Amino acid sequence: MARFRAAAVQMRSGIDVARNVADAERLIREAALAGANYVLTPEMTTLLDRDRERLLAAVSSEESDPSLGRFRILARELGIHLHIGSMAIRSRDDAKVANRAFLIGPDGNVLARYDKIHMFDVDLAGGESYRESRLYRPGSSAAVADLPWGRLGLSVCYDVRFPNLYRVLAKSGAVVMAVPAAFTRTTGEAHWHILVRARAIETGSFVVAAAQGGHHEDGRDTYGHSMIVDPWGKILTEAGTEPGVVMADIDPAESAAARQRIPALANEKTFASPASARAEPTKELT
Repeated sequence: MARFRAAAVQMRSGIDVARNVADAERLIREAALAGANYVLTPEMTTLLDRDRERLLAAVSSEESDPSLGRFRILARELGIHLHIGSMAIRSRDDAKVANRAFLIGPDGNVLARYDKIHMFDVDLAGGESYRESRLYRPGSSAAVADLPWGRLGLSVCYDVRFPNLYRVLAKSGAVVMAVPAAFTRTTGEAHWHILVRARAIETGSFVVAAAQGGHHEDGRDTYGHSMIVDPWGKILTEAGTEPGVVMADIDPAESAAARQRIPALANEKTFASPASARAEPTKELT
């Protein structure tokens, strides 16, 4: 497997889809011009809006979404693997939408899709509350895709808190994990670095994490700090909170070396949970 250059695009998406797409295109072009072969954008690249009615009015089905069409043309023009971290896509049930990632090949064809599995339903300090499940329909299947340099595991944002997903992806052959995100500033300050590095270390994988950062039109604040982490947990490159691009050269062979050095995937054992384990009856003393 050959080396390649990965780029993580950091954005501050708002409620204007056309403006978000233009911002994403400018940063994707910047990454490609700097030699990136694989470019990842953050969660909700095309629209970040907590207003339900406004969001529903702005999104389309996959077949008719003009943003996806534009990104397919862009990937073909630039000759890159373009991974749109996620977009809001209308599902068959018009009451909810999918939080869907798209991996687009250099020919402009969609190579893989992934719907975010884990919904961010939390109450944070200071009255900050999120209920993704009220608007988004969760996915039910993990996804991997073959790049020319190795296999990629797909995920989105809150998924990063569920390590078993990444073990499944790694055991399916993924040596690079994509973590597009829109972490809140509160949770990001506390957990972002730890979670991203932990997923890399646990699975012996590179992690490319492209994030939203800053204060958004819908009132939320996201943490930013897009990064690329190697299989040993070292941060190779990291952004701050402003929009931009960070890049790193990736050698997939380092994943195999890390897994050989610490064979945590191979050493994993199955075991009974406490609820199903049956204790032997205690014998009475005589």
